[in-house]
Amino acid sequence: MKTIDKVKIPSKADRIAAMESYNALSAVIDQLKDEVPEIEIEETQKKIRIPIMALRLLTEILKETGKGNLVTVVPIATEMTTQAASEYLGVSRPYFVKLLEESKMPYIKVGRHRRVKFKDVQSYKNEMKVDQKKVLKQIISDSEELGLYDS
Repeated sequence: MKTIDKVKIPSKADRIAAMESYNALSAVIDQLKDEVPEIEIEETQKKIRIPIMALRLLTEILKETGKGNLVTVVPIATEMTTQAASEYLGVSRPYFVKLLEESKMPYIKVGRHRRVKFKDVQSYKNEMKVDQKKVLKQIISDSEELGLYDS
């Protein structure tokens, strides 16, 4: 996985340019259907073809950059170390390894090291969020029944 070392929060000028570009691109992107449009680079007059899927991703990147947010693009098939995966989930590495050993998520071994696919870690994170919402709803329901919470 390639990383950009000098990642920094977008400047005000970057945010303005990103929002202007987002507005212009999002205004025409739905009209493009599933074509592979040509875009001209103004400075060089060179035309390049960009798949519509990549343009849709670019609109999301521009939108978030316009808000001042940092953006990360991770290929779905990317393999992660247990350390990187645990950091992504916000759990300790030993806890994450325990999840793997309990077969909560598939992994492969490369030598002595475990590797997990980003898509599997992302799916697990989404499942965690769903479970957390269920628990919170149950806590609120129990609190209301006990008269501890008045909605």
